[in-house]
Amino acid sequence: MVKVLAQGKTIVCDRGVNLRQVLLQNEVNPHNGNATIINCRGIGTCGTCAVFVEGEVSEVNWRDKARRSLPPHDPTRNLRLACQTQVLGDVKVTKFNGFWGQGTDIVWS
Repeated sequence: MVKVLAQGKTIVCDRGVNLRQVLLQNEVNPHNGNATIINCRGIGTCGTCAVFVEGEVSEVNWRDKARRSLPPHDPTRNLRLACQTQVLGDVKVTKFNGFWGQGTDIVWS
């Protein structure tokens, strides 16, 4: 069992779970504003679930790299798509502002 710290909550989950799914199952939305409604539902094409993750997670896959290489994302910024990320150890998740989570102001951590 591992811990995910997000939006002031400590979520205990199995190692290897999908980050987006575990957040949503625990009422922590990885999307901002209308992105809550308008998103790809986890297939990695919209980029709205971008979050900053500290801790042990899976390697970045090609979908995550490809989507975050397109505007408004910046590929040099250390964000991850929650839908393309597996939790492998204890992690802390931070969400930034902007429709795609690409902003610089913290929404929650």
